[in-house]
Amino acid sequence: MKAISTALPEVLLIEPKVFGDDRGFFFESFNERFFNEAVGRPVTFVQDNHSRSARHVLRGLHYQIEHTQGKLVRVAKGSVYDIAIDLRRSSPRFGQWIGVELSEANQRQLWIPEGFGHGFMVTSDSADFLYKTTDYWAPAAERCIAWNDPTLAIDWPLNGATPMVSGKDHNGTLLVDAEVFV
Repeated sequence: MKAISTALPEVLLIEPKVFGDDRGFFFESFNERFFNEAVGRPVTFVQDNHSRSARHVLRGLHYQIEHTQGKLVRVAKGSVYDIAIDLRRSSPRFGQWIGVELSEANQRQLWIPEGFGHGFMVTSDSADFLYKTTDYWAPAAERCIAWNDPTLAIDWPLNGATPMVSGKDHNGTLLVDAEVFV
């Protein structure tokens, strides 16, 4: 495995070593020792989640203000454009975001630590999205930044399409009005 730095230093792109031949492939999708060394601290995951979404489904930008969640995300089938945004007001990178393609072809993962928001948009016919979290889902603590916030100006790869979003995501808060981390 290899950890690759991003423009948001705490957010890491994890690239596994894939062993493949005409029978298929094998790779370690998680190795606690490697992961903790890469992020520089012990991390405990408490929950694994799996979602399936159709093309142009956009989920996010989500975070929990309490019971904060770090997320290790990857795509098992299909492809997504994945976003991490720094929501720590004290950070010099507050409000900055990165976007990466995660797919079954590149097998990459993204580590999004606590204090960051997360969202993704499906760019294939459908996608199976898998993620580990460092805390449990806490509906009362869940928050959502508007996916189309003009100050963030996220360059979603819509190519003229209208994204399919949930009611919650449709009514996301603008960053300027959002409850964020200190």
